[in-house]
Amino acid sequence: MKRSICLLSGGLDSIVSTTMSNQKTKILAALTFNYHQRAWLQELEAAKKVSEFLAIPHQVITLDWMEKISSSLIYGNHKPPEFSFKTSNPCQTAREVWVPNRNGVFINIAASLAEEMEAEIIVVGFNYEEAQTFPDNSLKFVKAINRSLTYSTLNKIKVVSFTQDMDKKEIVKLGKKIGAPLDLLWSCYYGKQAMCGQCESCQRCIRAFKEAGYWETICQKFSEESIDG
Repeated sequence: MKRSICLLSGGLDSIVSTTMSNQKTKILAALTFNYHQRAWLQELEAAKKVSEFLAIPHQVITLDWMEKISSSLIYGNHKPPEFSFKTSNPCQTAREVWVPNRNGVFINIAASLAEEMEAEIIVVGFNYEEAQTFPDNSLKFVKAINRSLTYSTLNKIKVVSFTQDMDKKEIVKLGKKIGAPLDLLWSCYYGKQAMCGQCESCQRCIRAFKEAGYWETICQKFSEESIDG
């Protein structure tokens, strides 16, 4: 059985990928990054609970320097925009929440730890749906960074995503099938008591769970006034 390090944000994709990794690999660490994102505390709570549920080691890595990046995901900047599948331009809203090289930074930090801990793979929650507007979710990105890791790690660590070819609805269905703790997720850009239901991450999450037929799994995560039916 291969040994892995998982990137665990506490969102849908990372929970399902980590759960799958827990069944297919020996997880040496689940990493959650604090880059001063608005939903940091909520993501941390979700990641901790998921790690406890799966009985896997959890580790927090703080990146104070990323606080200076001008993304709407990070405190101190303009707020993430509301999103509608009918009226919003996904490329524009993706640009609003873009954090330059975020996934590249996370993966390279994980790669350093993976080599030190003698892990062979890094598990991420990349997917086909978000790869359409976030290039660092794409298969091309995974292939490119895996090529670079053959030079920057002696044991040639590889990045793997068990959800790479899936959309969000398919990820929900997979999560249900493998017993992932989907009720623990936090998929909102904001750090409020309940998920806002209006940002792009929330909208994608809501659509996926409703289309998959499992809305009741997460409906309590939203305030009643934040969603339409």
